[in-house]
Amino acid sequence: MDLLNGLVALANFVLIPATAYGAQLALGALGVTLIYGILRFSNFAHGDTMAFGTMVTILMTWGIQGMGISLGPLPTALLAIPFGILGCAALVLATDRAVYRFYRAQRVAPVILVIVSMGVMFVYNGLTRFIIGPDEQRFDDGARFLINARQFKEMTGLDEGLAIRSTQVLTLVTAVVVVAALFWFLNRTRTGKSMRAYSDNEDLALLSGIDPERVVRVTWLIVAGLATIAGVLYGLDKSFKPFTYFQLLLPIFAAAIVGGLGSPLGAIAGGFVIAFSEVGITYAWKKVLEYMLPEALEPDGLVQLLSTEYKFAVSFVILVIVLLFRPTGLFKGKSV
Repeated sequence: MDLLNGLVALANFVLIPATAYGAQLALGALGVTLIYGILRFSNFAHGDTMAFGTMVTILMTWGIQGMGISLGPLPTALLAIPFGILGCAALVLATDRAVYRFYRAQRVAPVILVIVSMGVMFVYNGLTRFIIGPDEQRFDDGARFLINARQFKEMTGLDEGLAIRSTQVLTLVTAVVVVAALFWFLNRTRTGKSMRAYSDNEDLALLSGIDPERVVRVTWLIVAGLATIAGVLYGLDKSFKPFTYFQLLLPIFAAAIVGGLGSPLGAIAGGFVIAFSEVGITYAWKKVLEYMLPEALEPDGLVQLLSTEYKFAVSFVILVIVLLFRPTGLFKGKSV
């Protein structure tokens, strides 16, 4: 019985939250890796791109709720996501036309585009804060739990209760659908194949008649969709605060680099590696170990390697280790 209680506690506080968080990071890292693989620069504005798309979704959610429309047990934000994607797409396409296209035409070194994207990042962040404010915003409605701890205890008779939030399940289902649609698009459609060819060899792709500007536009549209969906899922699961999305840039980049920059499959794997590392290292393992170990070996302390305030430090350390010892990542993407 103690073993079962330990497994439930492990699932409740580590496995389920880390899986949902990993799916959110994976979607964010997919956007980063697409920009790096096709447009050939590291987009430091990606976290604030997520924040902007999420902000538009939140504003539309409030508007839809004000009209008395809801999805019952599902978050109303699902109805607003298409508007968020459109708003985010308009922003990134306008930014590309006004900023990035000039530097692309000059064929500047990638580091110049990185510096430019840092400037864009601050503009996006200021714009988001100006429109919605710097404070935390909650926009999750509908059923909060698929199953709560009390119901689980009553069903099983265990001391530990398992709580599964609806947003966690929604995150996983949405991530699977989005990733499947993205891989189908990249591998089965003519435009997707053009994007892959452009990523593999730009000069050869141009000789083959591929329109580079069309590839760029489609890339930004896909990135806007991924960023908005990832941002909304993160906001529903936790909460929305513009500065938090700025901080998310570190674990998202760490996920992309750990998996291998330019590798979509690597971005997904990297997202889960970073998520499980962050959650596992900052979790206090005392409760789980008390169930799992004999009484004589039960720990006195919390058995917590790092406080939760330092979870982003875990991403940073993993990022440094990968860059030092395997810069191409797990799936041998482009070296940084």
